[in-house]
Amino acid sequence: MAQREIVTFTRIPRLKMEGICKRFGATVALDDVGLKVFPGEVLALVGENGAGKSTLMKVLSGAHQPDAGRMWLDGKEFKPINPLHARKTGVAMIYQELSLTPHLTVEENIMLGMEPSSFGFIRRQEVRRRAVAALQHFGHTEIHPDIPVKNLSVAAQQLVEIARALAIGCSVLVLDEPTSSLTQKDVKQLFMLIKNLKNQGLAIVYISHFLEEVQQVADRVTILRDGKAVGQSNIDDITTEKIIALMVGREVKDLYPRSARVVGAMVLQIKDLTGREKPDSVNLTLHRGEVLGIAGLMGAGRTELLRCIFGLDAIQRGEIKLGVFAGWASPVRRWLQNVGMLSEDRKEEGLALSMSVADNVTLSRLKGFGPLSLILPGRQAQATRRWIEELDIRCLGPRQKVMDLSGGNQQKVALSRLLQHDVDVLLLDEPTRGIDVAAKAAVFQIINELACGDPEQNRPPKAVLMVSSYLPELLGICDRVAVMCRGRLGPVHNINDVNEHTLMVEATGQEKIA
Repeated sequence: MAQREIVTFTRIPRLKMEGICKRFGATVALDDVGLKVFPGEVLALVGENGAGKSTLMKVLSGAHQPDAGRMWLDGKEFKPINPLHARKTGVAMIYQELSLTPHLTVEENIMLGMEPSSFGFIRRQEVRRRAVAALQHFGHTEIHPDIPVKNLSVAAQQLVEIARALAIGCSVLVLDEPTSSLTQKDVKQLFMLIKNLKNQGLAIVYISHFLEEVQQVADRVTILRDGKAVGQSNIDDITTEKIIALMVGREVKDLYPRSARVVGAMVLQIKDLTGREKPDSVNLTLHRGEVLGIAGLMGAGRTELLRCIFGLDAIQRGEIKLGVFAGWASPVRRWLQNVGMLSEDRKEEGLALSMSVADNVTLSRLKGFGPLSLILPGRQAQATRRWIEELDIRCLGPRQKVMDLSGGNQQKVALSRLLQHDVDVLLLDEPTRGIDVAAKAAVFQIINELACGDPEQNRPPKAVLMVSSYLPELLGICDRVAVMCRGRLGPVHNINDVNEHTLMVEATGQEKIA
């Protein structure tokens, strides 16, 4: 391991939380939790979905008031009454889902809510000066202040949000899953930015499910489980395996299970499939009893490929053959053909957030829950409880609204719909995005069982087409893998014939250049 660069500042904690407790009715969300972050330090906060990370940060940001415990900021007691108060005091939160106003410009977003004014009129030149200064603070002058935020990449939008935090003058910066939507290049740039912010004395709390990133960027780590801090360590003194064991309370073995699979009949055949922009002339076959992975960089056309297959996007030419059915079809028709899709954007496309867990799980197939066209809530809830137990969905029950669940549990609900529908072909777009290690292990186990089938239960093997940005999980769970680059799908490889390096070479187009 490379020697970690150490920047020396005062050893008085910039942020200290002690004995934090929080209950929601009978549910104990936080139980005597404490942590410290020093100037010029990155503290990683890790734990399963529902472990208490979000609740702890909401207490820090003033969104929740603790039932017990105290906080200090730069040695002074800190009692934020609301998020605005916390932000003005020096605590900035950068959430996984950015809180920018898309139609406003970069400078308007950076200064939103604190615009300098005289006699009721905003001083536009001062707004521009402060916005440019905030962007220059970490060397990103290529982002022009006049550009509407909606026209920027996700990575650039993230920089704008951090610039807004710096413009206010934060001393504690909380980054919640900051790399979940970034390319590898953008991740490297973010890590360089974090290094610069450390050198300026900021205290940074870094929340992530990617433990490899935690090992790379953090100085110390605090592990939460069931609302308690169960471990704290210097990052160089703890292994990833130990972190996982503390997170879940046990050792997680065989993260990528691969039982004996028997490749069966072809269920999906694609010839010369071309969308409006992407994909471009894709040819592909998928069989029962296999998991076929699609790798590639963000924007390569992986999601567009699945959307064309499922009927969400129109196609310009080509053929999609599912069993005896050929041609383009609507999503409703695809469901009837026993094809299901898990969207990467669960909140906008994958779930009806205002509806219950039971409604979401059963939404695509309501037949059998009552006589004629009636739905008996008891039968619907019984079917849902099966998936709540099998996928360990942390919820109050089938009737809880999906919007009230954590992101990882929402993802499990979205996957449950495909399992409840009992589809033959599963199109999975980033199925483990935003979920913790234990939940990932459960999802991979389900994918493995679906591909293998169960002859004793008369369950034939399923076919899985899976998109993922995380190469280790494609190499771990798939039987074959292909790489998309600029809308085109490369050759399909046996999983034993490739590694992360060869896949990345194809994804970046280096092979073609060579």
